[in-house]
This record gives sequence, structure tokens and C-alpha cells, in this order.
Amino acid sequence: MSDALHLTGDTAVDRLLSTDPNALLIGMVLDQQVPMEKAFSGPSVIAERMGGRFDVSKIAELDVDDFVAICSQRPAVHRFPGSMGKRVHDVCRALVADYDGDASRLWDTAEDGKELKRRLAALPGLGDQKASIFVALLGKQRGVTPSGWQAAAGKYGEDGVFRSVADIVDDESLAKVRETKKAEKAKAKAKAAKG
Repeated sequence: MSDALHLTGDTAVDRLLSTDPNALLIGMVLDQQVPMEKAFSGPSVIAERMGGRFDVSKIAELDVDDFVAICSQRPAVHRFPGSMGKRVHDVCRALVADYDGDASRLWDTAEDGKELKRRLAALPGLGDQKASIFVALLGKQRGVTPSGWQAAAGKYGEDGVFRSVADIVDDESLAKVRETKKAEKAKAKAKAAKG
């Protein structure tokens, strides 16, 4: 397990992600249809706009439209600040309601990898694939390894394969993940064209 994550290229933002489980989870929520660095920088931008601290309880207490307005300020937190702002708000509300506002309770209290993945997939906007990737990220880089975590992570839990954010520890691994994703997209495009 590495102590510091290397997801955005910004030391301060990566430090927030490394030390705040809530910020890391919300970064994963935002990791959709934008570059990974932008997605995982989102919690830092939100924190800056809300007084300097990433506080899921404070986010959950806000009216959803007020929070979306924060996400929509230029530069927007996400390419789709409205829908993603609502999604982040929903996740923060779920964290407060079900895990006392602390994402680490979601994984610290999971009986095994299967339960961890189920809990993650149940959060608004995560779904099966993101849940698998996040289980792999937790296992590979944060030391969260309940029994069966690699099986729960599926192909993302495999060692030595650069498939997702779970495998990024430096610039070289980032480049390898991007190569893998590019190859997978080309393969999917070729398959769709055939069929």
C-alpha cells in the first residue's frame, strides 16, 4: 500500500484524497465522462468553495439546488455539473444517513469483499463497474483487503494489469492505464462495427 495516492498530479489534491475517505469516494463518483484528474480534483474544488474543508454533512444539509450551484460555478466541478452535483449530494446524504458521514465505515464494517462491493454499488451513481474499480483501489492502494476483495473487484483486482485508477501510482502507470483504455475502446468499436 502506498501512503500517498497519485491520481491528479496536484500534491495538495492527492493529499486530500489520501487522507479523506469521503473525498476519495466522491472523486470516484465524479469519475465519469471527464479526465480522471478533473474528477478526482472535484472534492478539493468543492472544499475550497465551501470554506476549505470537504464536509459531507455540510453538503448533505444544503438544499440540492444550492449545492448544484456550487458545483456549477466556473470552472464547473464536472462537465455535467447539474446531474453530477445532484449525484454527489445524494451520495453525501447516504453517507450521513447510513455511515455517520464517514465513508471509511462503509468498508471498515464490511464483512467481506462481496459485501463491500454491494454497499458501494448501492450508492447513487456508482453501479457495478465503479464499485469493482473502487474495491480494487481500496485493496491495492489503501490496504482495505477484506476476504474476497480481489474476487469482488473482478478484473480490476488482478495484479500487474493496468486497467483503472486502482493501478495508478505514478506517471508511468497512468500512461499504461491510458494505453489499456484506448485499446479496449478500439476493440469495442471494432466489435460494434462487425455487429
